[in-house]
Amino acid sequence: QVQLAESGGGLVQAGDSLRLSCAASLRTFSSLAMGWFRQAPGKEREFVAAVNWSGGKTYKDDSVKGRFTISVDNGKNTLYLQMNNLKPEDTAVYYCAADPSSTYYYQASFWRSWGQGTQVIVSS
Repeated sequence: QVQLAESGGGLVQAGDSLRLSCAASLRTFSSLAMGWFRQAPGKEREFVAAVNWSGGKTYKDDSVKGRFTISVDNGKNTLYLQMNNLKPEDTAVYYCAADPSSTYYYQASFWRSWGQGTQVIVSS
């Protein structure tokens, strides 16, 4: 069983920064890719960013380009999401995901392993 554990969420003001972390088991790091999704109350889980291991290519939703950065520390088996210039619309529970069954990373249903989520609240 793949183990993923997110941390780093919190309550911040608009314009602030946060860094989310996702600690992963060794098995997870044989995954094709890892990613971040988020889910706001009453909304579907949506793609935020992903990183492909083979070439290190990253993918981001248009809403976070220029503000969020996804990265990985292989030595620590940890995935990160650096979030800058946060906006109230970024408020959501953020989930780490691994082991996708497809290279279409934007679809939540293609990811087979999930963390428990970490809450991010951005006040205006």
